[in-house]
Amino acid sequence: MAEHPAYPVGLRLTGRRVVVLGGGQVAQRRLPALIAAGADIHLVSPEVTPSVEAMADAGEITWLKRPYAEGDLADAWYALIATSDKEANARASAEAERNRVWCVRSDDADQATAWTPATGHSEGVTVAVLTTDAKGRDPRHTAAIRDAVVEGLRDGTLVAPHHRTRTPGVALVGGGPGDPDLITVRGRRLLAEADVVIADRLGPRDLLAELPPHVEVIDAAKIPYGRYMAQEAINNALIEHAKQGKSVVRLKGGDPYVFGRGMEELHALTEAGIPCTVVPGISSSISVPGAAGIPVTHRGVAHEFTVVSGHVAPDDERSLVDWPSLAKLTGTLVILMGVDKIGRIAETLIEHGKSPGTPVALVQEGTTAAQRRVDATLATVAETVVAREVRPPAVIVIGDVVNAGLPAPE
Repeated sequence: MAEHPAYPVGLRLTGRRVVVLGGGQVAQRRLPALIAAGADIHLVSPEVTPSVEAMADAGEITWLKRPYAEGDLADAWYALIATSDKEANARASAEAERNRVWCVRSDDADQATAWTPATGHSEGVTVAVLTTDAKGRDPRHTAAIRDAVVEGLRDGTLVAPHHRTRTPGVALVGGGPGDPDLITVRGRRLLAEADVVIADRLGPRDLLAELPPHVEVIDAAKIPYGRYMAQEAINNALIEHAKQGKSVVRLKGGDPYVFGRGMEELHALTEAGIPCTVVPGISSSISVPGAAGIPVTHRGVAHEFTVVSGHVAPDDERSLVDWPSLAKLTGTLVILMGVDKIGRIAETLIEHGKSPGTPVALVQEGTTAAQRRVDATLATVAETVVAREVRPPAVIVIGDVVNAGLPAPE
């Protein structure tokens, strides 16, 4: 008989009986999708992996602790045969054929009546990739095609601009620490769908160059002690563009809620009746030290890390930081926006008990091509910042974790 390509179809398995034979790695990989589909899953196997057992304990599947027996596929709509017993697999496959149950065989695709495609998901779309015949199947090739399609859907590069889904409203997108590859997939997709982007100086600027010409980019950079756009003006710009029915992205550095004034913008948008989506971002407080070879926690060195803002000095009446208490902690202290105040901060920590020899690292322009790391101690950091001309943005790490790993090259 001539070989014909498989006929692709989506199975709606909610509440329908699905039988899985075998509790090994194949079942462990396939079960989550069957559970997500709402199937009534009955797994038959004397033993299962710890992960599969956890699914049974959670009530997500029914586990029958025995080998396959004739009749197990009765009333099933779909079957996955994945035991290590080839003879049992053959008998189960024959039962499925007799009962007209669509059956996947992990050990012999030629004897199966169904194949499992390489699948991926993006915003309500399921991508499934199948090869044309059993003999020419290459799982790595189909997985690579799936990944390319899903990535294109997520970052907006696969769909033509005039077919992109536009969502009127505002998205507060955390762009991550600076490297454009460190923005989340959802953040990148929303950027691709935007009509207007209001961007901070610390956001991943390289991504702006990828935007189509019709996208309006507004510079909302708030440069310290220089020209700045007041927060009220930013709020008004977000509201005005959204009220025009445009899809607006507020692109922020790091995470919108970590010293990013994202909640102020959310409040303003909510009061104006503008729908708003918040997309978390990778905070520079952990990613920048990591990129410079510094773990903020390390076994046997630090069981805690504290992130504080250093934009006002410890003796400034506006400061909300309890510096004396921080000096008593034994973990890691991460300071953002504190380069020009680090001298006074170091003095305060030492005054309240922190050792002058405590290691300090300053990581400037972290995760970007311009990244540099400068090391010092609490006693020397003030003069080091001046001598080495350390400039914002820089993340400051104080604690023994500074010496826990191999120093990253400047």
